[in-house]
Amino acid sequence: MSATPRTVLITGTSSGIGLAVAIAAAQAGWRTVATLRDLTRADALRKAAAEAGVELDIRQLDVTDEASVTAAVDGVIADYGRLDAVVNNAGAGHLGTLENDTVADVRKVMEVNFFGVLHVSKAALPHLRTTGGRLITVTSVGGVIGQPFNEAYCAAKFAVEGYMESLAPVAQTLGVSVSVVEPGAVATEFVNNVGFDLEADIAAGPYSDALRHYIDRTVEQFLDGSAQTPAGAAEAVMGALDADRPAFRIQTSEWARTFVGTKLADVDGSAVQGLTAAWVG
Repeated sequence: MSATPRTVLITGTSSGIGLAVAIAAAQAGWRTVATLRDLTRADALRKAAAEAGVELDIRQLDVTDEASVTAAVDGVIADYGRLDAVVNNAGAGHLGTLENDTVADVRKVMEVNFFGVLHVSKAALPHLRTTGGRLITVTSVGGVIGQPFNEAYCAAKFAVEGYMESLAPVAQTLGVSVSVVEPGAVATEFVNNVGFDLEADIAAGPYSDALRHYIDRTVEQFLDGSAQTPAGAAEAVMGALDADRPAFRIQTSEWARTFVGTKLADVDGSAVQGLTAAWVG
């Protein structure tokens, strides 16, 4: 009699890293519940699953809606009787700076990237305790190093990293492994979904010159081939899913390891400030 397949729930699977993780997990034998906020955006996911010859259980889940989160997690338990891992991947980018953003803008970023992670994790933890499961959150190198014009986004990712770093030893006492996965630049639709009007924002306010420097540097990074593929980033997530004892902090590339290493060895902050000051001219 075959063993019961392990069940993983993944958020934000319409494209990019989440889609790649869903396919990789199914290929590795996980029973994969791939969730997304808007089911009308599931065509790419279904196509990728068909091309890979794998089955996915595609469900709706809006991380900012507690009722949606509860319904999704309860549905998985009702249908499969277990939850062995969660991958918090859903997120939203945002470019802006303090004088030009509203507080409402910042709250919206926090709702998706921080509180959304908490909603899913809180709903899942009782079931992960039962299975000795894994709670994995895709953060960013921006959760370690603050980056110009990404104040709100980095604040949310810093918050996630601090929360999970604090939670990890507590969860481990009950057999739940907690990890964060830190990608650098990844060639996904994420960068196209930051709600940014390039020409209008560059032309606005006293930060125009600095913003243009930042945009030029960032575009070059995505166009010169140095951005990682979603599949490459997904390999790191799969490592956290399948390793006997996954690390707490996992980078998805050598570039990401080097980059965050700057911060983790930067006691007085001067190395990071010197690095990011160059990005804005």
